[in-house]
Amino acid sequence: MPAASRARNNFFTGLAVVLPIALSVAVFIWIFKTVAGFTDMLLFFLPKGTIHVKGDSGPVLWYWSAVAFGLAGAIIIVAGALTRYYVGKKLIQLTEAVINAIPILNTIYGAFKQINQAFASDRSHSFQQVVLVEFPRPGIWSIGFMTGDEHPEVELRLEKDIISVFVPTTPNPTTGFLCLLPKQEVTILDMTVADGIKYIMSLGAVAPGYTPPEKLPRKNG
Repeated sequence: MPAASRARNNFFTGLAVVLPIALSVAVFIWIFKTVAGFTDMLLFFLPKGTIHVKGDSGPVLWYWSAVAFGLAGAIIIVAGALTRYYVGKKLIQLTEAVINAIPILNTIYGAFKQINQAFASDRSHSFQQVVLVEFPRPGIWSIGFMTGDEHPEVELRLEKDIISVFVPTTPNPTTGFLCLLPKQEVTILDMTVADGIKYIMSLGAVAPGYTPPEKLPRKNG
């Protein structure tokens, strides 16, 4: 084999090994920096000259950001433990009462609380279902996540059973489009949510394995 061909093969082989590692590290660093932008505020009790790169200015030193990250985790654990006791429940109720008394802030808090309760609820399995829908136009298929199946007004006006589906963008699945679709136009997949997210973040390069059943239903309805 010519040296050029061997070098090319080695390059692509090495790229297949190095690229996932490099991307994983890059994503981890991005997440750490993004979260640190919030958790660094927990270091307010320390002199600025000791935690910043340039005295009292500039970014926070990475190891102090790690300390703040750990402190935030500890606070969350303590808050979770307090909810088991009467005093903790009363403190949470008092905090919510103060937030709800502040205009604008109460609206933002209420919206985020409802979203959190929806995704954390054990009463519904709809947030764990991967589906296939025709989006953004007929003939083009997209992966989506079913997020709800209760739409009284919409179903009454359209006279159809409606399912809400979140169609994420790629490679960032945290943004996307909320679609209200007739149930018969939604194809339910056996793919897990984790596999669905991997598939989206990999731009479709990492397709999950699949063993088809004896009889494969084509549509939900």
